Parts: sequence; C-alpha cells; structure tokens
Amino acid sequence: MEKKQKHLSTLCVQGGWEPKNGEPRVVPVYQSTTFKYDNTEEMADLFDLKKSGYFYTRLQNPTNEAVASKIAALEGGEGAMLTSSGQAANFYAMFNICEAGDHFVASTEIYGGTYNLFAVTLKKLGIDCTFVNQEASEEEISRAFRPNTKALFGETISNPGCRVLDIEKFARIAHSHGVPLVIDNTFPTPINCRPFEWGADIVTHSTTKYMDGHATQVGGCVVDSGNFDWEKCTHIGEHSTINIQPSTFNKFPGLTTPDASYHGLVYTKAFGQMAYMTKLTAQLMRDLGSIPSPHNAFLLNLGLETLHLRMARHCENAQHVAEFLRQDDRVAWVHYSGLPDDPHHALAQKYLPNGSCGVVAFGLKGDRATAIRFMDSLRLIAIVTHVADARSCVLHPASHTHRQLSDEQLREAGIAPDLIRLSVGIEDIDDILDDIRQALG
Repeated sequence: MEKKQKHLSTLCVQGGWEPKNGEPRVVPVYQSTTFKYDNTEEMADLFDLKKSGYFYTRLQNPTNEAVASKIAALEGGEGAMLTSSGQAANFYAMFNICEAGDHFVASTEIYGGTYNLFAVTLKKLGIDCTFVNQEASEEEISRAFRPNTKALFGETISNPGCRVLDIEKFARIAHSHGVPLVIDNTFPTPINCRPFEWGADIVTHSTTKYMDGHATQVGGCVVDSGNFDWEKCTHIGEHSTINIQPSTFNKFPGLTTPDASYHGLVYTKAFGQMAYMTKLTAQLMRDLGSIPSPHNAFLLNLGLETLHLRMARHCENAQHVAEFLRQDDRVAWVHYSGLPDDPHHALAQKYLPNGSCGVVAFGLKGDRATAIRFMDSLRLIAIVTHVADARSCVLHPASHTHRQLSDEQLREAGIAPDLIRLSVGIEDIDDILDDIRQALG
C-alpha cells in the first residue's frame, strides 16, 4: 500500500523526527561537537563519504539534521542543510555551483543584504551578477544571460517591496538556458507557497523570520528539489523537459568532475539526486563552517511546530491592516498582494491562494520626515531591525536595512524613500489598528 503524504500541518508538528521505542518524543539537543566510534575504519568511511553518520558537528549533527529534514519535507525537497543565517544560506546556495569566472542573474527585487552580497562580496571572489527587472519580458531577461551563467535567483515575495515573483516565468527562463532557478522563500514559507511545485530547483530561507517566529535565533536553510540534472543541465521535474546540448554537460564541474579533496569522487555519480546537497555539506560546510548551534536548531524546531497556525493569523491581521491603510487619506500608497487592486494580486491568487505573509509596504503623504514621525509615535509596534515574527514591528528600509544602497539602486530595487515596512504580528488586530491610528495622528 502506497504511503500517504502527510499534510503540511502534521509535518510542522512531527516531521523530521520519528522516535523509536523509549526515545524522547521531542527532538533532543545533541550539544556535542564529536561522536564516538569503536574503530578507525568506521571513522575513515565517514570521512570518505562511504557511509552516512555523525562524527563532527560542523558537518552534521542529529538535532540539526532532524530540523533540516522537517524543512525539506515541508518544501517537498530531496534534502536540506541548516546554516547559521539566511545570508549564509544564500551564499552557500550560489557558491555551491559558482566559482571564480562564473556569472549568475538575479532580480533587483531582493533583500538589501542579499543585493550587497551578490553585487559586492561575491564580485570580490570573481563571481559576477547581473540584476534584472523581474517584471520585464522573458526575452529581455534572457539577454542578461551569458555562456558562463550558472543560475537565476529571485524572492517569492520581495523584501521589503512585497512584490510577488512569477515563478513559472523565471523557471522557464532559467531552464531554457540550462541553469537552475534558486528561490528565497522566506516570506511566504512553504505553508503559503512551495516553489518546487512551480519549477524552482533550489529554495533558501532565513529561518530567523517566520519559521522561528519568536526572534530567538538567527538561522538559514538551503533545500534542494533533486529535480535538476547537473550532468545534462535540464530540469527533470513535472514542469519542464527542456534538454540542453551536450556541449554544456560540464557546465557545473564542481558537481560533475572529480573532487580532489575526496580522492577523485564525482558527486553526481556517487550521490545522484543528492549530489548538490552532499557537496554543499561535505565540501562547503566542511571548509567554511557556517553552522547553527544544535540549541538554535532546537529553538527553530519549536517555532516550526506552530508555523501553520501563525501564518494564517499573520495573513489575516495583515489583510486588515492593508485595507485600513488603503482607506486612510494620509496614506499615499499600499503594497499588499491581498488587496484586489494591488498590481501583484493576480500572481498572488496563482502562487499564494491561502495568503502571502504578514508584511505590508506603504508610504505616507509627505516626505521622509513624515515616515520617521509616524514610526517614532508608535507604542505597541516596535522599531527593530527584524521582520516576520510574532510581534508587530516596523522599519524604514532607506534609513536602515538598505542604507548601503545608492538612490539609483534603491529605485531599481523598488524602494522609495518613503517606504515603510510594517511586519504585522499575531496580536489582537484591534490593538494593532489602534496603534497605527494614533501614530497617524
């Protein structure tokens, strides 16, 4: 009898950890750097990737693995790896397939920290990125691709602009050029959108946000669908059957040619669908070591257990807030895809039918000082360098998270000087609206 796929709400609570008789019901914190073995051969096999297991927490830890497995199950992926931050997750996802001399394409509608990582830091490593308007035509975006292009990157819902990505369009573009589509799915989480179902190949998360939900730990995650054939450079999932000519078969040599640090092992030959994840863990995490502590993974798991409940409340409250702001004469504009007149409402109906997230972007009539006065007048809603947890919070991206960008870069990323990013929490909606009302004066 075929095993029935569990619902997302059940996976949130019980995914990733199946205790045996007499074992803890709750995922334990394996707060240990090392793991004991009885003989040298067993340890040698682990170091040679001949066997799976635990020998040093920088590479793998039972607590971390259980939580990563839960996230992989929620996304419908083949495997996942936790990282120490969302920034680390995006770095690892790209660096796993790009090296000096390579190039990738990314939407301009991405988080400011990710933009700086791609535009400045990776460039210092010899990896170039071209940024494109995600709402441009497929032909225009395709012109940004080069023979050495290795990936296309976007965010399901952009931070802070709250624009919805046309995932299927981006997937078609990526696969027509023989490269994977990498999607940052932080804001909707797999509760509201599963990008693999729309043709994406790799998904990243800042687990610091809704997945944790309580602002207790910083973390990230990379999830692989297992659907991209790195040897043939083709997406083999349900939504694409594009075949690339044999001349590009070695487009990803890090995965398809021998790794000298593992005695000439070839990841695609040895691990098949798990090639990308194995290289990510056994090579990059081994050498760079951006791991979360097992205790942080434990805290993340507590957040995941209620993710399905919290996301529904976040979306419900945010919808009320967006409608309230939309009707107030002191508000110049509102971006929230749940509003019927929002430019991205149709895309949200397609990709996010159960709701998007709790983040609302809006601007007040006036100037930058008007936005600052409003935020300084809030009492319940706090000004913090954070977004997407249980408590309502607010930020002015042009002054805070994106202040490293020039005015031109801000405009390219869809960030106006008056943009206010309001992360609507799960408090009582009447209290949230009362605070906004009094702050508006």
